[in-house]
Amino acid sequence: MSKVIVSGGCGYIGSHTAVDLIANGFEVVSIDSFIRSEPSILKHIEHVSGKPFLNYSVDLCDKDLLKRVFLEHPDAVGIIHFAALKSVPESVANPLSYYNNNINGLCNLLEMMSEFNIQNIIFSSSCSVYGNVKTLPVSEESPIGRAESPYAATKQMGERIIEDFIRSEKGKNAVLLRYFNPGGAHPSGLLGEMPQKNISNLIPILMNAVSSQQANFYVHGDDYPTRDGTCIRDYIHIMDLADAHTRSIRYLLNSKNSNACEIFNVGIGEGVTVMEAIRATELATGLKVPYNIGPRRDGDVVAIYADYSKAARELNWQPKFDINDILASAWKWEQYQKQFSK
Repeated sequence: MSKVIVSGGCGYIGSHTAVDLIANGFEVVSIDSFIRSEPSILKHIEHVSGKPFLNYSVDLCDKDLLKRVFLEHPDAVGIIHFAALKSVPESVANPLSYYNNNINGLCNLLEMMSEFNIQNIIFSSSCSVYGNVKTLPVSEESPIGRAESPYAATKQMGERIIEDFIRSEKGKNAVLLRYFNPGGAHPSGLLGEMPQKNISNLIPILMNAVSSQQANFYVHGDDYPTRDGTCIRDYIHIMDLADAHTRSIRYLLNSKNSNACEIFNVGIGEGVTVMEAIRATELATGLKVPYNIGPRRDGDVVAIYADYSKAARELNWQPKFDINDILASAWKWEQYQKQFSK
């Protein structure tokens, strides 16, 4: 059984990837400080996977504590790195916290990779590295534009740091997964995105608005040059995204990569406007979404969606779910949380 260290393993994407890895025969060691996740997620992961789940509550910026984790697991064959702050508006308001956390944490993790001779790393990157693109869909060859937020800038920097590191360390390999907008929950409805105080992702905001039936959801701008004036995004089901990580670590372990550092877009290749997501939410839940129209939000790009043909070709990866599946599973998780919290 191959052992994989997953940083941010109790976060939204990390927890679903951990479940997928376990289902595919991997042993998972999680590092998550619970800065943006909840200890209660451990029970959900164990419930879905049917196995105990090991997590170290360690901040990646604390190099001494981080090293202790690697000392206990020198047999790890790879790292999947999720742990990072990820809110666009928060990064605009507090840029230094994003640069400090996201960059320093990554550098410390790469130092451990070097010191303990771990050969493989999968990096949680983002379509935000492309900035405001001129041609759609976006391929891996699309030019990297100006980062529209400090969060996006940390992803651009993170990719460059890993590329330089891999170039300097013989035998090391990396996959940079540029994924689009994850949403939804595990099909069981027993694992999903944990509620947070300052959520900025569209799907959980929509679920909250429907559940509360309060008009606390704002459409940030309806005057963009799109088909209905609202921003366009590519929404990918969380389990499709988890599957891409599992396939990526296998890809490296089986030495299928032609380059030491490979880049893949992971999206479903379809753009959905905010208003279309609202209508799909109403279809999935049978309830109206109360919302208001607000001004544009700093850091938002107009439209972006993926060309994932490289991932299909090299990783044999295909998305299985669409926006309706995403919203239906998110609503199932929303209903479960109400029962679980009683």
